[in-house]
Amino acid sequence: MGVATTRQSKRRSSSRLPDPLLSRLGEQIRNLRAARGMSRKALAHDAGVSERFLADLETGIGNASILLLNKIADALALPLADIITSNRQPNADLTLSLQLLSKLSAEDLEDARKLLQGRFSAPITQAQRLTRIALVGLRGAGKSTLGQLLAEQLHYRFIELDQKIEELSGMDTAQIHVMLDQSTYRRCELEALQALVSDPAPGLVIATPGSIVSEAETFTYLLSSCFTIWVRASPEEHMARVISQGDMRPMAGNREAMNDLRRILVNREPLYAKADATVDTSNKSVEAAFAVLRQTIPLSAQD
Repeated sequence: MGVATTRQSKRRSSSRLPDPLLSRLGEQIRNLRAARGMSRKALAHDAGVSERFLADLETGIGNASILLLNKIADALALPLADIITSNRQPNADLTLSLQLLSKLSAEDLEDARKLLQGRFSAPITQAQRLTRIALVGLRGAGKSTLGQLLAEQLHYRFIELDQKIEELSGMDTAQIHVMLDQSTYRRCELEALQALVSDPAPGLVIATPGSIVSEAETFTYLLSSCFTIWVRASPEEHMARVISQGDMRPMAGNREAMNDLRRILVNREPLYAKADATVDTSNKSVEAAFAVLRQTIPLSAQD
């Protein structure tokens, strides 16, 4: 009987072992509470949770819902992201900078980003940027077609960034996605872009993957090192052009394909809009779209 009781006790004890992720979350909450000078009792009261629940949460054996974590964040007067972020040693300058930036208007925030980008990115002059023209936008917008025409007229080289990724990795991009993972592809994407930018040969037009804006480090590097143009179109034209090229993957087994495309475009539009110029190819022939594109290129790039 005594042995059975001991075994049950061990099972109960092992079931209460803290999960590493929950332990880090609990430590994060303890640190934030300490920085605020709040007792556990005070935080529990302000968040509307029991002190016992908060104690379990802080020791890594309690698993809170997002709604409860949001209550704790409100009680600490912090954004939820500060609660669930990885537990790293807080950096005072980063904290103060983020607080300052959070109070800026959208226009001032864009100015601040450009100042930081110009101050801390690799020293690249505007003249150097104009020797590298990058086209961004969703698949089917016309980046490759227009990019090739632009390169011919400017006597620049044209390259698809995916081609450079495949050249450096020795694998096609589909294999990277299937056999490796998203983070590996993103690393290869940045390395490929850096290789193109560091090439001393002048004159380059790059057609980038539509998702390049999703990786902040890569997109920031692109904006600082290349003259970027957002080639855009309506969702319907994006889809129609991709299918007309013989690629039925967007529609294969996906009744929500068009809704998904609209959602992707809505979420990426604020990022695409950071480009130096925009060319809308909707309801335009290739010739008409190219004429608009040529007008966006500064004269110094055409010399």
